[in-house]
Amino acid sequence: MKKLRQSEPFIALPHLIKWLPISVVAGILAGMASAVLLASLEWATNWRESHRWIIAFLPLGGFLSGWIYHRFGQTVEAGNNLLLEEIHNPKKIIPFRMAPLVLLGTDLTHFFGGSAGREGTALQMGASLADQVTKILHFKGANRRILLTAGISGGFASVFGTPLAGTVFGLEVLAIGKIHYDALFPSLIAAIVGNQVTLLLGLHHTAYRHAPLIPTLTIWGLISAIIAGIIFGIVARFFAKVTHKISHFFKTKISYPPMRPLIGGAIIAAIVGLSGTTKYMGLGIPTIVDSFYTQLPPWDFAAKLGLTALTLGAGFKGGEVTPLFFIGATLGNALSLLLALPAPLLAGMGFVGVFAGAANTPIASTLMGIELFGLESGVFIAISCVVSYLFSGHSGIYSAQRIGLSKYSTVYLEEGVTLANYGQPKIDLPDDSEEGGSNAQE
Repeated sequence: MKKLRQSEPFIALPHLIKWLPISVVAGILAGMASAVLLASLEWATNWRESHRWIIAFLPLGGFLSGWIYHRFGQTVEAGNNLLLEEIHNPKKIIPFRMAPLVLLGTDLTHFFGGSAGREGTALQMGASLADQVTKILHFKGANRRILLTAGISGGFASVFGTPLAGTVFGLEVLAIGKIHYDALFPSLIAAIVGNQVTLLLGLHHTAYRHAPLIPTLTIWGLISAIIAGIIFGIVARFFAKVTHKISHFFKTKISYPPMRPLIGGAIIAAIVGLSGTTKYMGLGIPTIVDSFYTQLPPWDFAAKLGLTALTLGAGFKGGEVTPLFFIGATLGNALSLLLALPAPLLAGMGFVGVFAGAANTPIASTLMGIELFGLESGVFIAISCVVSYLFSGHSGIYSAQRIGLSKYSTVYLEEGVTLANYGQPKIDLPDDSEEGGSNAQE
């Protein structure tokens, strides 16, 4: 043991030398994929907003996307859940087709006006492209797990412009309460390189307003931050469960997959037509930005939650994360009417807080908040993310995410159980069974 301890620096150096070039390649692939995604979504969004009549054809777009996946993409339709399953229980290399299919499916969703995100697409593209390196290096076991994790980190960082959050997200999202630090260095390099590649290709990330003068943390300010975190966690839990329930309903009632987004698209198009606004369609970034500047209608978060859950539950491709930012930022904006914290600060807290609870990634979400909104708001951001994580329970948007360690010291949970299979028998908590999972690809 003593000899091993003395030789550890000589073990670390080959580890670094081995993973540095591999991680750079993974980052380059993820950054290039994210650049293509961001550019195509910008075009699709601008075209849709200039030709809003296209939303009437959302059912057609949904059927087309569903047919393409039914015909060519059944092996990769599980999306992010497939990535998590392959990392936990590796079976075979993720097909290359995942990358172009999820890109096309996401573009169709946004072009025709579905309410969805983009980050799941970046994760799938980054990880699936990185996994192709496995064919060359013949990786198995831990090596392949590390490579896939680095691909996820590269995709997350490059699509957001948050390399620190991207690094930790790839590690933290795999299992609640458990992190494999052997993938830390590769994930960090892939995240940094991926982000730089996207920037070098001329793509820019949304600049959100930093919070104004951050108030001194008083007792009432602390209580307000905790209350906000509780609400963010409950809303995150509700979003995940509603999305899964809608997905289960469509799968149970409609046997032919392409018909699910067709019917869901018809419902969404009708709702948009009756509401007279498109602010809840697509990514919703203009409204997210507005939440830092002005008081918004208090129901904005609920409208976005419902339309996103219906879009993804019906089988459209895209993701949950940017809609979660919309839900959180507008919810925080509304809570400023009740809590003793500034609206821009609460909007930033909600932006990452709801995401932390829904994805079960409090550390990555805290780092993201600091990267986007500044270090000054870090304490409030951390409180929001950690409390939301606790109050979202053992549920989440990724049904293949595993439970590594219970969130509560007084509750024992069997290690390795996925959120999809987590149920009532072990503990006296509400049933979180997510049968079938969501078609959401975030």
